[in-house]
Amino acid sequence: MTDIKSKEARSANMRAVKGKDTAPEIFVRKLMWHAGIRYFKNYRALPGKPDAYLPRWRVAVFVNGCFWHRHPGCPQATTPKDHREFWLKKFARTRQRDVEERLALNNRGIRVLTVWECSVKRAQRSAEEAEKLLEDIEKFLRGSDSAADL
Repeated sequence: MTDIKSKEARSANMRAVKGKDTAPEIFVRKLMWHAGIRYFKNYRALPGKPDAYLPRWRVAVFVNGCFWHRHPGCPQATTPKDHREFWLKKFARTRQRDVEERLALNNRGIRVLTVWECSVKRAQRSAEEAEKLLEDIEKFLRGSDSAADL
């Protein structure tokens, strides 16, 4: 299927994709802040510049887009049909970078929590889901796992 937008319009759309302070990131940060969980935002001193770094717990939080970071089993992790090889290479590099960053953080004794965009969207639609997401975040903070996906 060909793109319904012109090359210029599609390029403008892709340029508009934000790298930080996305709506899902802001939602997760507000959820944590209102629960009394304090953090540094986009902490540049750590590999991968976590969306939030919680020094009290030595936890880095990443809020990942399902499309860009290829959330396994998620319907949002589609692959465009046009320029398929380009996209597959781009996605593979993103996944590889994610693995490298998490290993570097774990080697520093920092635990990694990944919150997926689809979980955030569910939490935005329902107070019960938002409460569950916050409970899962707090459970990870109290636990000892080196990494988790929510």
